[in-house]
Amino acid sequence: MDHILKKYCPRIEFDSYEDFYENFRIDIPEVFNFGFDVVDEWARVEPDKKALVWCDDHGHEHTFTFLEISQLSNKAANAFRKLGIGKGDVVMMILRRRWEYWVCATALHKLGATIIPASLQLTKKDIIYRAASAEVKMMICVEDAYVVEQTEEALPESPTIKDKIIVAGHREGWHSFDDLIAGESDEFERPTGDEGVTSKDTMLIYFTSGTTGMAKAVCHNFAHPLGHILTAKYWQQVQENRLHMSVTDSGWAKFGWGKIYGQWICGATVFCYDMDKFIPTKLLQHMQDYKLTTFCAPPTMYRFMLQEDVASYDLSSIQNFATAGEPLNPEVTIAWERLTGKKIREGFGQTEGPVLLATYPWLEPRPGSMGKPSPLLNIKLLDEAGNEVPDGEEGAICVTHLKDAYPPGLFVGYFHDEQRTQDALGGECYNLHDMAWRDSDGYCFFVGRNDDVIKCSGYRIGPFEVESALIEHPAVVECAVTAAPDPIRGKVVKATIVLARGYEPSDELVKELQNHVKHTTAPYKYPRIVEFVDELPKTIGGKIKRKLIRNQDGIED
Repeated sequence: MDHILKKYCPRIEFDSYEDFYENFRIDIPEVFNFGFDVVDEWARVEPDKKALVWCDDHGHEHTFTFLEISQLSNKAANAFRKLGIGKGDVVMMILRRRWEYWVCATALHKLGATIIPASLQLTKKDIIYRAASAEVKMMICVEDAYVVEQTEEALPESPTIKDKIIVAGHREGWHSFDDLIAGESDEFERPTGDEGVTSKDTMLIYFTSGTTGMAKAVCHNFAHPLGHILTAKYWQQVQENRLHMSVTDSGWAKFGWGKIYGQWICGATVFCYDMDKFIPTKLLQHMQDYKLTTFCAPPTMYRFMLQEDVASYDLSSIQNFATAGEPLNPEVTIAWERLTGKKIREGFGQTEGPVLLATYPWLEPRPGSMGKPSPLLNIKLLDEAGNEVPDGEEGAICVTHLKDAYPPGLFVGYFHDEQRTQDALGGECYNLHDMAWRDSDGYCFFVGRNDDVIKCSGYRIGPFEVESALIEHPAVVECAVTAAPDPIRGKVVKATIVLARGYEPSDELVKELQNHVKHTTAPYKYPRIVEFVDELPKTIGGKIKRKLIRNQDGIED
């Protein structure tokens, strides 16, 4: 049943990518609220439809229908309202992958509140910064010693926080989520008038990973979930009443990409494995045992799963594998297809939007390519003068024609920062400052962040190409390629490498890896400096901190 999807998309089937790009549309109503118009609508039309299958590492498992999510979220909305939460109030949630996230998020959407999803790795300083930046009124946290400690230490310097709720436990000084909702009604009337929301009101604030400075508060409005129809239906290719899994913590935009909005609009069942720690064999076992239909994970997880015996797991139920978050090295998708018989479809985007480029169903995946531009967003590769670059040349990825029709799902600004919002969105295009090139068939290939591109001896070297060459070598699990200072050349290429099991650092291995790169890509791109490390520095969102490596080596941006 495409009941909800057809309400917002006049046409959902297409004959080709060109047909899709030219004719796909999303009709955004003046009033849209995901809690009422998706969750409650599925509960009304098909109450027994499965919404969520959840399990953890401790033998717990729960399956929820849309009716149950609707009723539980109504209870939570009534409880939150009694604590003074209403339209426009900001609530921060640190809930890992707990099933209560879906209930609380739906409840807060119904109230018209604004949610900040946050990672359980946040420190006291991070919480204070977010609370002050967004005037957080309430915290909802999982029962976790570190999370609770950091939150409580932040409270004296976070005067806007009036209430705090603990999930999956009890703690002195905190409201218990279970106790709060226990006596509440499972009915909740949709707010109207001044308390009701429009599609343009602020629904979400994501704080970016902060790879280039303090995290920015990215705002999305209530129409944002509709933009993820592109993400779920046409890239991840979720299917109604079938299990879809995206591996991500609830604190990141990837959760919105893969675990709630587009998936539930399409009527898919979200599968969540609330793992304590990423162990490749455990993830593979869950992928097999639950007979998933679609699956999405960051490239790093595919790389580590490939260190295990992937072929010994029955993954035949999975019809579509997808990835995003970091560029996918060609060797990874080649190895995955060899072991599973299926290619990985890459997608590209940011916290600031839905999927912007992707390998859509009508496109044959090409190793190293993130696919072709999404419809509605008018993606162009532009030079510094704002002109579109020809095939084969590098350009900045830009969302263009913002003045003509604002794309659904794209962020609407930075919270309480008019100047930064104007700089990003005030012109004809939004420049992501990510560099890419396009081949003659229209496929796009990621080069790197503009700041990450290495200028050496008159050449421009994209780190991703060198990283991909290194990943082809069996000794390399992960790597980061950056610029390092050199007294003669100014800058040279450096590779910081995490080795696979069974390999040890040595001068001989350095030479072998350098020669491998020389034979895999242009010889001038080989890393003159190779450093072996146990792990790469990453943001709490899991992205490699190349800037930190550069700065530690004496390269100032």
